[in-house]
Amino acid sequence: MGSSNNNIILIFLCITNLLRFVGSSSSGDFVECLTVQLESSNSATDDLIYTPSNNNSSSYASLLITQNLRPGSTSPYNKPLIIFTPFYDYEIQSAIYCSKKLGIPIRIRSGGHDYEGLSHTSQDNPFVVVDMRNLRRISIDAEQKTAWVEVGATLGQLYHTLAQKSGTLAFTAGVCPTVGIGGHFSGGGYGMMSRRHSISADHITDARIMNVDGEILDRRSMGEDLFWAIRGGGGTSFGIVIAFKVNLITVPETVTVFNVTKTWQYIVDKVDENLLMRVFLRSVRSVTTGKRTVIASFTTLYLGGVEDLLPIMKEKFPELGLVEKDCTEMSWIQSVLVFAYIPHQPLEVLLNRTPPFTVYFKGKSDYVTEPIPVDGLIGIWRFLHEEDENMAEIQLSPYGGALNSFSESETPFPHRTGNIFMIDYGLSWDSPGNEEAGKHLNWMRRIYGYMAAYVSKSPRAAYFNYRDLDLGVNNYSSGNIIGSYDEAKVWGMKYFKNNFERLVRVKTKVDPSNFFRNEQSIPPFPLQPMYSS
Repeated sequence: MGSSNNNIILIFLCITNLLRFVGSSSSGDFVECLTVQLESSNSATDDLIYTPSNNNSSSYASLLITQNLRPGSTSPYNKPLIIFTPFYDYEIQSAIYCSKKLGIPIRIRSGGHDYEGLSHTSQDNPFVVVDMRNLRRISIDAEQKTAWVEVGATLGQLYHTLAQKSGTLAFTAGVCPTVGIGGHFSGGGYGMMSRRHSISADHITDARIMNVDGEILDRRSMGEDLFWAIRGGGGTSFGIVIAFKVNLITVPETVTVFNVTKTWQYIVDKVDENLLMRVFLRSVRSVTTGKRTVIASFTTLYLGGVEDLLPIMKEKFPELGLVEKDCTEMSWIQSVLVFAYIPHQPLEVLLNRTPPFTVYFKGKSDYVTEPIPVDGLIGIWRFLHEEDENMAEIQLSPYGGALNSFSESETPFPHRTGNIFMIDYGLSWDSPGNEEAGKHLNWMRRIYGYMAAYVSKSPRAAYFNYRDLDLGVNNYSSGNIIGSYDEAKVWGMKYFKNNFERLVRVKTKVDPSNFFRNEQSIPPFPLQPMYSS
């Protein structure tokens, strides 16, 4: 009886400590704590700690620059107290120590491309950002065709490093060079070679992660459950991933880029897996009639030369009449520049991590398992015409091929057999203000509602790397930092399907106090009360 009561008191005290209010804590407290910790390990602090008021205030502002301005303009507490930019593992341990000591939560950022800005905005006030940009070392073993990539590197840096090492070593990942490795790999990592080589997460063979106790674990020491979770379930729910080891792929010396315009959705998931055709739908004003019309722009990659491609196209798409002059042969790294809309730039442009432009943006995603009928497409056209020309875009990304060679539960990324293509709804605007944002967000939610009849169901699936807080959020009100399993299941099933339950079990094992949390992080199961018998 006495022992059980002591356990209850201990649990109560632990929870009370976790839920204490932190309003009296300040950036000065955190800076002081960090400074003491860093100096004890002989680390300089001048290039590590940035606040709005210190001598690095201009650098603080530049570190907050992100392509999507919307989250920072609408979140209740949009600016962190501190941006901490560690160079080494042990410096991250200092941030975890101070976060626990002062009760100030942290957010982890590698590239800052989260659709909802969860890597640099928060509904917790105050909060601190641990920006991983300085941990960006890449080590390539060309003979073994493997690489260790730190999470602060960008896709562009990885591609550039591969190109310097070999003309045929590559990696399957996204097209935007300023996207950070950390979020992209841990959330899935779809790209232009995914029908042939699947997604980034499927090529991860090892990782280094710092847990809630500041310990650094590799695959062997973290165990297979946690290793499974960070390959598609998002890394920041479980710890701070420092680096991934991946298997590289071999590509032909020559690839082919071309455009097509017909019968896309009926065959796109069944053609040769070396072929990927991505479609971008926009409403523009016709230069001949002056009226609005919807155009389909096809971004297409074939892993091979024109000579091999043309027979495939003649068999699968004879109505297109594709001929050699419609195609452009190039190296894989040149195609990377084409898909990033920087085709004539030197390769060094891939090392630039600053977004090429900034806009207010909202995105959503869907998965399509049956071709959309003509009536459904007509409705999409009407919606596209409602927004200003070129501001709304529907992106259709094909599935099938190698993506189907994995089961739904092999990694947390469940979008495998049965999907024809993924839809990425994107809408951007230039003017700030809640009224302007409300107008565009209303359009986005209406087209999303309209599309319910034409997309996956039970659950209506979504891609975790196209984060969407409209699907649901964790509620941390009234000091509850554990969150609600039932609330999280609403959005979690959409991203992860039945894998959500296993992700929660892993979270409960490695971070039961929910130290690593955000508005859509995996929650732990709530602590069960202990009763005496």
